[in-house]
Amino acid sequence: MTPDLASLGIDKLSVEEKYELVEAILDSIDHVAGNAQRITDVQRQELRRRAAEADADPEGGEPWEEVKAELLNELKS
Repeated sequence: MTPDLASLGIDKLSVEEKYELVEAILDSIDHVAGNAQRITDVQRQELRRRAAEADADPEGGEPWEEVKAELLNELKS
């Protein structure tokens, strides 16, 4: 069974911590795969800026399930 966010405690992390975790996971994949593709410092700064913006307004935006449903409805039209 694949672990979910809650069982790993990831749901309790801030947005910035989640981005840092994703970055660490991608780095580990790159290392194993021998892939030299990494994000640039500019990209890292932008991710951190967006994470801080999301943390500052946790009610901003829309839940993914709502966005996904809207997109699927548009594709059906």
